[in-house]
Amino acid sequence: MRSEEIATLPIIAIQYLNYLSAIKAKSDLTVLEYASDLRMFFRFLKQSKGLVDKATPFDEIVVADLSDEIILNVTLSDAYSFLAYCRSERNNNNNSRARKSIAIKRFYRYLEVNGKISKNDIAFLESPQTKKSLPKYLTLEQSLALLDSVDGKNKERDYCILTFFLNCGLRLSELVSINISHFRDDGTFVVLGKGNKERVIYLNNACLSALEAYMKVRPVDGVKDRDALFISNRKTRISRESVQKMVEHYLDKIGLGGQGYSTHKLRHTAATLMYQHGNVDPLQLKEILGHENLSTTEIYTHIHDDQLKKAVDINPLNKASNIKKS
Repeated sequence: MRSEEIATLPIIAIQYLNYLSAIKAKSDLTVLEYASDLRMFFRFLKQSKGLVDKATPFDEIVVADLSDEIILNVTLSDAYSFLAYCRSERNNNNNSRARKSIAIKRFYRYLEVNGKISKNDIAFLESPQTKKSLPKYLTLEQSLALLDSVDGKNKERDYCILTFFLNCGLRLSELVSINISHFRDDGTFVVLGKGNKERVIYLNNACLSALEAYMKVRPVDGVKDRDALFISNRKTRISRESVQKMVEHYLDKIGLGGQGYSTHKLRHTAATLMYQHGNVDPLQLKEILGHENLSTTEIYTHIHDDQLKKAVDINPLNKASNIKKS
């Protein structure tokens, strides 16, 4: 985590961010996002309360010296004024403003629980309504075409990577961090997911076959990280960027380049195919994907519902009516 960015905040906020990292096991990226949202809120407080020269550019306002008195006495009106500012002056959309409102609410909830404030008006802060878009994913036919497109000198490695994405629903960070020592004799392996939470992944026959084929050609001599599963051409653990470029290359080959597909969309694809074709229960899917909340997983059930509605809508009898025209 980039501690220098955290250090520019007031002490009371730094304590909260340390709590998120050490106790709540939030990822470094999540902590930095919270830090960014709180920093913007504190800058707005200094500006709106006349605590900084009007000529000072907003993004250059220093907040480390913002007093606890100001922070602890923030009102609901202050929070709504900030969200209004984010919309009118920063052109933040609903999703962005909703994230900021959540960051502020959780910070003040922390202050309340830890006895820093006795009355928490920010608990009543409402978030802008956001539209949940269905995740983009490949169809079964497109997934098979993607696998069939693999060729070149790294074809065994690339095929194994794509197979793991499409069958296990791995995150990119999880895939590149796989070690050979993570695999067990029972056909499973352990990954470290969000919040440093371990989960067990079961390998199906496709994954086992792809892994076996790759291990026969996996480089050994000169490899710098001998336990890393996927090795780059430079004999190092393959990077996220290399995997992303590889996936984009094969998506281009099957005519899906530039259409918003990515490594994360392969994770969506795995989840969608498991739900639609494997009759996987949402609770089981939640465990497979390593989601913290079931509500995150339930979006895949909505995909299926949306397809059912479309299927009914295209019925040729859709426009039929028994009401006779007069």
